[in-house]
Amino acid sequence: MDFDYLVFIGRFEPFHNGHAAVARHALGRAKKLIFLVGSADTPRTIRNPWTVAERAVMIQSALDGAEDRLLIRPLRDHLYNESQWIANVQRTVAEAIQVDGGSADAKVGLIGMSKDTSSYYLQEFPQWALVDVQHTETLSATELRRYLFSAGHIDFHGALLMLRGNVPAPVFDMLEAFRKNSPAYGQLVAEYQFIEHYKAAWKDAPYPPTFVTTDAVVVHSGHVLLVRRRAEPGKGLWALPGGFVNQDEGLLESCLRELREETRLRIPVPVLKGSQKGQHVFDHPERSQRGRTITHAFHFDFPAGELPEVRGGDDADKARWIPVSEALEMGPKLFEDHLHILEFFLGRG
Repeated sequence: MDFDYLVFIGRFEPFHNGHAAVARHALGRAKKLIFLVGSADTPRTIRNPWTVAERAVMIQSALDGAEDRLLIRPLRDHLYNESQWIANVQRTVAEAIQVDGGSADAKVGLIGMSKDTSSYYLQEFPQWALVDVQHTETLSATELRRYLFSAGHIDFHGALLMLRGNVPAPVFDMLEAFRKNSPAYGQLVAEYQFIEHYKAAWKDAPYPPTFVTTDAVVVHSGHVLLVRRRAEPGKGLWALPGGFVNQDEGLLESCLRELREETRLRIPVPVLKGSQKGQHVFDHPERSQRGRTITHAFHFDFPAGELPEVRGGDDADKARWIPVSEALEMGPKLFEDHLHILEFFLGRG
């Protein structure tokens, strides 16, 4: 064995034949294989349909017989703080080795496929030798999710055949059980169809569109104001009040309009403007499934006082003041990158 531990980072949505080939190669060169399962603190979406626990079962079932050599750990995203993500990887690997009883001077390597720009992270850990494996011919996870959620839009029997041919047999059985038995599947199909129709409406534009939105981070007496989304995408998820910028308004005006429409918050506009504590642009290219969407978030802070009455309106079916500590633990229930926005303004990020 060349290594005591090899580290394999990915989202594995789903775990497909290419992932399995990399894992088998790793098991031939290392005593133990550490899986870091990314996007661990996110809601179910068509981009991240499965929990860490479900993906762990996929990995273990696909690598039957090697379970005692697999260390599977969740890995959170940090979209706007790459240094924190790197530190989290380093810390998670060190903790996994310690729990496993490995020594502090264990030989650790990083394994992966340099397939495109998304593989940049392979160069961010110079302390670990890189095992760059050849790309295995298989459909990408993105293509496989498209087949899974495209019921009624293409030959679904053919779609199932494509899935069966590109994932390990136990993983296909899990996907079939998910499709037939999970209530989440129907919601994801509805989201997929919404996104497809949304993108189709813009397909004839001369250039790929870039959308501009605003979001309000209103903190009052240790609580943050959130709304529950009424419609797709993200139906039922909690979100910051916000929306698209109209053609005839500035960014702050857009933010205040959306805030009032979605929460019926009665704090006067001059008071809101006077309480503005900060603002920031959040522009991760994959922050929204609808397409390239850049949001300008405004932070308003009221340190003390009785919480103003709020109620849902417009695109929100409910508005609620939620304790900051609770909101920061709501990752799987928060829309898009709104947890990262909250962390940016409220300190944890």
